Amino acid sequence: MNEEKRYEDCRLCPRRCGVNRVRGEKGFCGETASLRIAAAVLHRGEEPPIAGENGSGAVFVSGCNLGCAFCQNFQISRQGLGRVVSIDEFAAICLALQEKGAENVNIVTGTHATPALARGVAAAKARGLTVPVLWNSSAYEDEDTLALLQGLVDIFLPDMKTLDAETARAFLNAPDYPEVASRAVLAMLNMAGNLSYAREDGEKMLSGVVVRHLVLPGRLDSTRAVIEWFAENAEGRALFSLMTQYTPMGPRAPNRYINASEYETLLKWLDEFGVRGYYQELSPDADWLPDFSRFNPFSSELSTPVWNAYAGSALHKINDDVAVVQEGTQG
Repeated sequence: MNEEKRYEDCRLCPRRCGVNRVRGEKGFCGETASLRIAAAVLHRGEEPPIAGENGSGAVFVSGCNLGCAFCQNFQISRQGLGRVVSIDEFAAICLALQEKGAENVNIVTGTHATPALARGVAAAKARGLTVPVLWNSSAYEDEDTLALLQGLVDIFLPDMKTLDAETARAFLNAPDYPEVASRAVLAMLNMAGNLSYAREDGEKMLSGVVVRHLVLPGRLDSTRAVIEWFAENAEGRALFSLMTQYTPMGPRAPNRYINASEYETLLKWLDEFGVRGYYQELSPDADWLPDFSRFNPFSSELSTPVWNAYAGSALHKINDDVAVVQEGTQG
């Protein structure tokens, strides 16, 4: 099936909206068949084997097939920031990230645009992209759609948000998330194969899976279930990343940060289950939150912009396909 046909009766994700996105109709993700991108940056805030020395080349895709009450990228997931790019322009953005020293190309929240992104990655590889390609997603994905990425994606960075249907219903707008995400992560493990690194210290990943979990305050039982699932299904085959950067974002979300007592409990559970990977330091603030209306969505410590949908005259052409940030203009 060609790319356009997949959008005509869209069943790319578990919601299976059935809308004709080629004609401009929009399903839950809020996107037509056009590929829209908000920004591309060298992101130094990812896990160490992903960020490496130079930063991960994060490409932020507009739209999302989940409805998380606590979404930290809500400007692009639900408010429509971003602009349409062609397949050639997307490929050129990938190559621009590589030219700027990105350790990988990190495609963020692209599930609803998988066919176009697969074609874009293939085009970038044909034009000289050699750094690993990373699929950074919510794991609310259909296995048949994931199969379009076979041979194109080297590293998978899925969330496992919860295995509790009530939590998924209340905060993700997807009560079937637990069973869908479990199947999707297992499929990613099979697609990615073993963990491999370019360096012996394990600080530059070439292939494999890193499973992320964001802890929700007051929902620690949900986190324990995820840690236990990982220990039983993925330990030794993937790395685990425990994230405590939850920030109150809206009326449906828990209205506080993780506290010190909860944090200590989380660390004990990681030891109890013998899970390898990473965990964030407890830092209850919102200073790091992105703002995609800015030239650089993150602080200059966290990222260096390479492409922005709205940067206008701050860009210059590196070739006929894509404009990237001039040296010294990042904000």
